[in-house]
Amino acid sequence: MKEQLNKILLIDDSEADNFVHTRVIKKCNVTKSIVAKLSGESALEYLTTLEEDQYPNPDLIFLDINMPGMNGWEFLKEYDNLDEEFKAGIVVTMLTTSSSPDDRARAQENGIIDHFENKPLTSEVLMKVLEKHFPESF
Repeated sequence: MKEQLNKILLIDDSEADNFVHTRVIKKCNVTKSIVAKLSGESALEYLTTLEEDQYPNPDLIFLDINMPGMNGWEFLKEYDNLDEEFKAGIVVTMLTTSSSPDDRARAQENGIIDHFENKPLTSEVLMKVLEKHFPESF
């Protein structure tokens, strides 16, 4: 039997997308916990706030590019400046509606993004990401 991740963090301003993506993740039964944040700012606050004497440290982040306020690229810039304890071992997947080759190229050049996929998240895409980045568990 496959293992579960401890936590997946969704960062997307669309409540509908977060709802759909949460359902896909739950259906695949691959994580103990799913947290959704509607902005980059609230995600950064979440990542740096103690919960029961420890930081959240999700195993996997699905990040949208196009969000009002702080977009995905701006989130990544701030995320990169965090102390290592807040981001150690986290796999960041950009999940977007953008079909721009420039966004894909920018993601590949960015040292933080581990994976780039188009919305919506499907069980096939989720399992592809998990098998690539967590092969010992999936």
